Amino acid sequence: MRKKLFTIRYSLFTLIALLLVSCGYKPSSHMVKHIFEDTVYVDVIVDRAEPENATYVKDEMNRLVYTRFKGRVTSKEEAKSQIYIVYAGSTFTPLAYEEGYVTRYQANINVRFTMVTKEGKLHKTISSVVESDIQASSLTSSALRTDAIRKGLGKALDEFLAYVSAKGMLKESK
Repeated sequence: MRKKLFTIRYSLFTLIALLLVSCGYKPSSHMVKHIFEDTVYVDVIVDRAEPENATYVKDEMNRLVYTRFKGRVTSKEEAKSQIYIVYAGSTFTPLAYEEGYVTRYQANINVRFTMVTKEGKLHKTISSVVESDIQASSLTSSALRTDAIRKGLGKALDEFLAYVSAKGMLKESK
């Protein structure tokens, strides 16, 4: 019985691998190579209203460069590509009230990206939306607000990666 289960799993794995290879699947890191070089400089412009989020954005972007671009973050002088990120603010819209207090809100996070690549300069503005509950405590609300902004920034970075991958795929098909 155990050998039969192993054979079924092995066969299923082989089938999936063959489908991916035969369909021409390529990971997003392959597509990004058509836009970015191996060395990337990342700069985050600090927003005076939310300075604590600048380090989060820089760390996340560096992680994306390493893990998804398969690149290396370097100094501006050594880099062949550059990414400038500007956290352009956020707005909070109340969605639900309870006894006159806001209990659920929607955070709209705006991020501007400027990329200097081998193709020239590209600009992309991304707005992400995060919905979240809020509590009556101002201390907890402040932490939840920061958490909502970080989730929105994370979503914006993922969307940026998808945008760059799509640009790379279009470049490859030419």
